[in-house]
Amino acid sequence: MKTRKVVVALGDRSYEITIKRGVLDEAGPLVKGLGLTGRAAVISNPLVFGLYGEQVLKSLKGAGFDAVSITVPDGEEHKNLKELSAIYDSLIAHKMERSSPIVALGGGVIGDMAGFAAATFLRGVPCIQVPTTLLSQVDSSVGGKTGVNHPLGKNLIGSFYQPKAVFIDPDVLKTLDKREVRAGLAEVVKYGVIRDKGFFEFLENSSGKLTGLGPEIEEAIERSCAIKADVVGKDETETGLRSMLNFGHTFGHAIEALSGYGSFRHGEAVSIGMVMASSLSVALGLCAPSVETRVKALFNSLGLPVDPPLIPVDKWIESMKLDKKVKEGKIRFILTEDIGRVALREVREEELRAFLRGLGAVGKA
Repeated sequence: MKTRKVVVALGDRSYEITIKRGVLDEAGPLVKGLGLTGRAAVISNPLVFGLYGEQVLKSLKGAGFDAVSITVPDGEEHKNLKELSAIYDSLIAHKMERSSPIVALGGGVIGDMAGFAAATFLRGVPCIQVPTTLLSQVDSSVGGKTGVNHPLGKNLIGSFYQPKAVFIDPDVLKTLDKREVRAGLAEVVKYGVIRDKGFFEFLENSSGKLTGLGPEIEEAIERSCAIKADVVGKDETETGLRSMLNFGHTFGHAIEALSGYGSFRHGEAVSIGMVMASSLSVALGLCAPSVETRVKALFNSLGLPVDPPLIPVDKWIESMKLDKKVKEGKIRFILTEDIGRVALREVREEELRAFLRGLGAVGKA
């Protein structure tokens, strides 16, 4: 089977993303190849562990690891300090040491929580990301963002903590429902909008095939990871360039928080957010209307939502002011200048209110 490799270049903390069908069976030898030994903890949720947990444990044990498992409830609503504390309790009970790797087996919630646990337990233990959703394969498993949610906002508590490696098995996507696959494609589209016009055109031409999980999805995963790896390698802690990866997320995170975590899949909220960001770009005269049209059309062809939920303007503003990109009280957005090119812009509150009111029902209680 073809092995695709992407390197996240961060000096002595550089690591490889391995994309290969069947790579879960090789997890143990690959982790051992990183120079890690001893006890290992696989953190997952009951559903994913039931599908792949024993497979990963077997591979780790076969490579000489004393492997144990820790499961936490599934869902964005469980990505909180309470469940994080339960992970710490289990790590202590299993007598994990500073050299003991944590293997994050699951989607974005597991990856973020297990990554943050790894970053903070014993002041840092090795972390291996094994993402099992398309969203986590192309986005959250790469780049070292870890954390949990606060009732007032998404990912307000966290840290940058790079994994030692990322293992991506496209075969695991076959057990996802189509809604979850479509949600992951939202982040794939993002990479084309922000960085690669040719990739966006590839997605336009392949939209009908991507959910079939054939060769097109492997290409999409590799190109998405390559774009993110390049950006992270140049701006690890989001002081400038990396902020472009948040295209659509200021609106998207507000949708998630105001709708109650779990009402929208992350990718669904972000697809709406990217359409809104494109629309705001047009309203501010930053790009041609055709850009918004193409972005919206691609999401429509992928079966993703494009219309914002009914949320009062004041609630939008209140939520977005908690976003991590807010600086000195000013809300900053990643806005598109063309397909493949975006920029960070401050938007005055009165401009934002006028835009939201212009969307119609979104401004009504």
